[in-house]
Amino acid sequence: AGPKGDKGARNCKDLLERGETLSGWYTIYPTKGNPMLVFCDMGTDGGGWLLFQRRQDGSVDFYRDWESYKKGFGMQESEFWLGSDKIHLLTSSGTQQLRIDLEDFNGAKTFAKYSSFRITNESENYKLTLGSYLEGNMGDSLSGHNDHAFSTKDRDNDIYDGNCAVSFKGAWWYTKCHSSNLNGLYHKGEHTSYADGINWHSGKGHHYSYKYTAMKIRPQ
Repeated sequence: AGPKGDKGARNCKDLLERGETLSGWYTIYPTKGNPMLVFCDMGTDGGGWLLFQRRQDGSVDFYRDWESYKKGFGMQESEFWLGSDKIHLLTSSGTQQLRIDLEDFNGAKTFAKYSSFRITNESENYKLTLGSYLEGNMGDSLSGHNDHAFSTKDRDNDIYDGNCAVSFKGAWWYTKCHSSNLNGLYHKGEHTSYADGINWHSGKGHHYSYKYTAMKIRPQ
C-alpha cells in the first residue's frame, strides 16, 4: 500500500482521522485482508464520506443489468456505481449514515440525510433498510422505498404489475414505482417523459433530471 492506502483504515472517516484531508480515491480495508478502492469526500459536511454512486455528465450508461450493478461500473473520474456487493459489505459492518447530494442545472445544491442505511445481501435482493430522515432541504423521497428490494431491467423485484426498472429506465429499490430514481436516464433538466430521469420527487418533481448526484455513507 502506497501513501493512499493504510492497512488499518476501514472507511473514509478513518482516513480523515489519520490526516487524509484531500478528496479522492483511496484503498480501505473494510474487512481484514480485503482491500477496496473507494472515493472519499473529505470536504462535505465534516468529511469522511464514502461515495458509492455519482452522476455528473451523462458519460456513463446507468440503464444496466443486475450483474453490472452487482459488480459495479463506470469511471473513477466521472460517473460510477461502486457495486451492490460492495455497498452491502460496507453497510453490514457498523451503522452508517447516508447523505445524498444533488445539484440542478442552475447550480442549486440540495441534500438529504438518513440514519442507519444498509442494503442486504444478494440472496435478499439488496433490500434497502433505512432509519429515519435526519435533515435536508429537498424533502424526503427515499423513506418510501425502505424495506424494498433492488430491481434492474432484467431482475424485477418490485411490487408493481409491470417492471418499474424498464418503465422508468433505471435501477432502484422500486415499489409500485418510485419517488426517487437517481440511477435513471441523464436528461438535462426538464423532460417531457414521465419519471425516467434522475428524479427526486420532493425536490423538483418527476419531470426534472438533476445535473449532479452523489450518494455517500459515513459511520454514524
